[in-house]
Amino acid sequence: MIRTALVTGVSRRKGIGFAIARRLLDDGHRVFAHSFHPYDATEPWGADPGGVDGVLVELGGEGAQLAHASADLGDPAAPAALVAAAVERFGALDTLVVNHARSQNGLLAEITAEQLDRTWAVNVRASLLLVQAFAAQFRGEHGRVVLFTSGQHRGPMPDEIPYIATKGALHQLTASLADGLADRGITVNCVNPGPTDTGWAGPELDAFVQRHMPRGRWNAPAEAAAVVALLLGPDAATITGQVVDAEGGFRRWTP
Repeated sequence: MIRTALVTGVSRRKGIGFAIARRLLDDGHRVFAHSFHPYDATEPWGADPGGVDGVLVELGGEGAQLAHASADLGDPAAPAALVAAAVERFGALDTLVVNHARSQNGLLAEITAEQLDRTWAVNVRASLLLVQAFAAQFRGEHGRVVLFTSGQHRGPMPDEIPYIATKGALHQLTASLADGLADRGITVNCVNPGPTDTGWAGPELDAFVQRHMPRGRWNAPAEAAAVVALLLGPDAATITGQVVDAEGGFRRWTP
């Protein structure tokens, strides 16, 4: 089955979103890719050096299989507009991969209302509105929604309170969204990709993760994309409401 997917967060060639888009395209699917490079430019890892054009060129260029739109998902109107743009370009969507995220570090004593509100708006509100708009246009029998969480349910992450609060919300929403959409023929699952090398970690964290991974290395974005591909395939038709921990055996508690 050839799918028509909206994939959010396809901003950097080192990122999970890029790997997902490439995997789906390689598998013959059509992809409407979303990005928001201005956000990446404000973060320590920076925007992709080739810009959005470089990302799209490496994915094969826009055409019959690939289209793109930039949108600030902190805008309440952006999720519905993004789904509408994808439908206008490719027709009805049968797949939604909600990969985008706003990263926000902060200890409890340091966090601000503005940080919490902005992170919630991008990571949770936009995700729910994307699922809402996707479901409203869906008319098929084999719909798929894939969300992304982090490892906050596997162990504490006290220096990332705004981020993990939102990722925890997506984790907990998965079962309810799955139940609410089951009669529409849509499955909803959530992926925790574990420690994934997207170029953001410093030397100390890099060494820590390598010591605590059985393979002695971080997970790769392509491995997260493979989990998504599995959940989109026909063999996963009965899997819904699940949070898939694809951490590669991360031993976070090992000395």
